[in-house]
Amino acid sequence: MSGTFVGMPAFPKAAHEAVGNATLRGNLRHATHTIRAKRANAVAEVSDWAQLREAGKRIKDHTLRHLDRYLVQLEESVTAAGGVVHWAADADEANRIVTRLVEETGESEVVKVKSMATQEIGLNEALLAAGIHAYETDLAELIVQLGKDRPSHILVPAIHRNRGEIRDIFRTEMGEWGRPAPDGLTDSPAELAEAARLHLREKFLRAEVGISGANFMVAETGTLVVVESEGNGRMCLTLPRTLISVVGIEKIVPTWRDLEVFLQTLPRSSTAERMNPYTSTWTGTTDEDGPRAFHLVLLDNGRTDTLADEVGRQALRCIRCSACLNVCPVYERAGGHAYGSVYPGPIGAILSPQLRGTASEIDASLPYASSLCGACYEVCPVAIDIPEVLVHLRERVAQGGPATRAGNKVVLRPAKGHAAERAAMRAARWAFSHPGALRTGQRLASRTRRLHPRTLPGPGRAWSATRDLPAVPAEPFRDWWQRTHGTDGTDGTDGTDGKKETAR
Repeated sequence: MSGTFVGMPAFPKAAHEAVGNATLRGNLRHATHTIRAKRANAVAEVSDWAQLREAGKRIKDHTLRHLDRYLVQLEESVTAAGGVVHWAADADEANRIVTRLVEETGESEVVKVKSMATQEIGLNEALLAAGIHAYETDLAELIVQLGKDRPSHILVPAIHRNRGEIRDIFRTEMGEWGRPAPDGLTDSPAELAEAARLHLREKFLRAEVGISGANFMVAETGTLVVVESEGNGRMCLTLPRTLISVVGIEKIVPTWRDLEVFLQTLPRSSTAERMNPYTSTWTGTTDEDGPRAFHLVLLDNGRTDTLADEVGRQALRCIRCSACLNVCPVYERAGGHAYGSVYPGPIGAILSPQLRGTASEIDASLPYASSLCGACYEVCPVAIDIPEVLVHLRERVAQGGPATRAGNKVVLRPAKGHAAERAAMRAARWAFSHPGALRTGQRLASRTRRLHPRTLPGPGRAWSATRDLPAVPAEPFRDWWQRTHGTDGTDGTDGTDGKKETAR
């Protein structure tokens, strides 16, 4: 990745500031609760949802195991259909390729379909540095761009904004980017949508270059697929003479039949719709229909390194539905900006540290941005076990160990600030492997429980400041078991075989 958002602190500090913003919390609570309720109803309509979920998981796992073969097949299919395939190892290479392709057209403006991959590599900034203006056409992305803001949600990038804030952004900023907002614009959703429509229509009709991502790529035909709800994607994909698509290498599905599964699960998981209002597909170029030139930029940017991790690679199944964000109690309170990445929420907490590594303070903090409640796993339409990956990455951060970076096997050093955690884990491992010492410690804790503090000292104060310390029982379980069953179980029995039960 090109890096974190400029000036962003690690997640704990960013989240601490975010939870103090009552307006932000209100916006997030209203939006996420509304989306999750609608999604639950949409999913409940499908009697075979569990089977679809399992099918999606298996298709993705199969594709990732044979990614090399399907990438070659995709390149051959796209080329045969009249497209040109470019390979980008990282963000810088992808930006250079796209910038060169736009410059070769002689144009200085491009229109864009909403794309996480182009945000990931910082494409808009790279194009601007070359004197090329990129205009976002998705309504939420337009709001973010006009407001000189950052996206905070995968599906609804401007989820942190309310209608009044959007009205003010349109009034003050639209004129600098093109057609100004109408006089007397209110915060009515219909008026805001019409203002955006009029503003964007000029750009659609003028642009000669379109830039997109893709939700899926079909290897057998070289077809790319974009699903969206507003129609702006259809305009960007059909009107310009040149279309450039930047897509992560994990977005492949082998066949059209595989695509069927995801066209059922994605809309219900993301927008709670039975099907997407606009599902656009294109295969290369066609005479007198659509763009005359099509370029596909296949983006790695850490994905091959992620694929090498047997536990972490399941993050590459993600179809960007954002269902995990809408059920996450941490995201609901902290918002997307706290994650310092274009991928916020639970999926961002496991994807960003793998794509970017855990060397930076913010990436090392992301695996801890979770309560491990498991709600994200329950709603994921491709069954990514996000809590499992979070724990896996926490171990990597605290302990270091083998990993793959830039295609090379390396041994990571533990991140700073986890010495106390490592010491505590070593102490716990020693205690659990010495039953006598554990028994003595339990008895000592019970007999001194009246002297225990209500809060932890030192670094532990941050934990106990918002939680009650669990009360130590008056008697350890071992002693209770021996008193009631007549044995402590050290002979390998359960304390009941061959003995009279003394407690019922």
